[in-house]
Amino acid sequence: MRLVFAGTPAAAVPSLAALLASPRHEVAAVLTRPDAPTGRGRRMAASPIAELAAEHDVPVLRPGTPNTPEFVDELAALRPDCCPVVAYGALLKAPALAVPPKGWVNLHFSLLPAWRGAAPVQAGIRHGDEVGGASTFQLEPGMDTGPVYGVVTETIGPRDTAGELLERLSHSGARLLLATLDGIEEGTLRPVPQPDEGVSLAPKVTVAEAEIDWGSSSMVIDRLVRSVTPDPGAWSTLDGERIGLGPVRPLGRAEYAEGLAPGELRVEKRRVLVGTGSTAVELGEVRAAGKRPMPAPDWARGARPAPGARLGSWAPGTPGARPGSSSRGDQVAPGDQLGSRTVTR
Repeated sequence: MRLVFAGTPAAAVPSLAALLASPRHEVAAVLTRPDAPTGRGRRMAASPIAELAAEHDVPVLRPGTPNTPEFVDELAALRPDCCPVVAYGALLKAPALAVPPKGWVNLHFSLLPAWRGAAPVQAGIRHGDEVGGASTFQLEPGMDTGPVYGVVTETIGPRDTAGELLERLSHSGARLLLATLDGIEEGTLRPVPQPDEGVSLAPKVTVAEAEIDWGSSSMVIDRLVRSVTPDPGAWSTLDGERIGLGPVRPLGRAEYAEGLAPGELRVEKRRVLVGTGSTAVELGEVRAAGKRPMPAPDWARGARPAPGARLGSWAPGTPGARPGSSSRGDQVAPGDQLGSRTVTR
């Protein structure tokens, strides 16, 4: 099929690479978000998808919005049969959706109808899901509501960060997307409407929501930190200065550190502990303002927190964190739980 691929971040790169390597499909152009400032220097940079397209001499489209009549005409002139989408980052409206005769096929990193929205991987980890995955579905004006072509499942490990899980899903999802497009071309694949049950939402995670509430349990804090690693990154404050925090390790019963109030630091020779609303956690990496991440003991030797110092602003009587929820790993739809196998219908 003749394709126009829409995507922006690194997570979309394996999918575009798979389509470029496929002898069955032709990528006529790539649709991506405009260049944006990045890094500490805030230099303007092309998206990872734009960079890959340029390496293969594929035309790149960067409209401010993909819904103007001018862009819709430009898209129609390319005569795509189908438009695959992976984390493009902009809402597509009816005129653009109507251009390709075989529609737009979206690769979404959750098992729909669970975690519709911009941050499905983060939401799954934060809520303790044991199984995640990716879905291909037919794009329509609603938010991730279209009928599903297929799913691939992925076990979420107890120490997985959002970045690690997304990296795995970007590759298994690319294989799913390619299989889906092959099935559409052959006429052997039909999408199945999403069930009404099991719908959950995963809006974009803000920086404010990545702040750690040390009054929460160690389990809730652990899930929060892993869910926002690497983006937007968990953080807290010490003496009014913000510090970034990498994944933490909740202490088990055999190593439980008693006597630490929520947020209270205990600096030991080889580790740094912080009290929570339950058992303490051991800090992993710490990133002070304007500095690179470093192991917590190295950070503590330089920062020299005073005895009894506390992270954050938690104090007795302060409400705890938003309650966590139990694992949703048993809710896999509309496919079966098959490890990391691809399932299409």
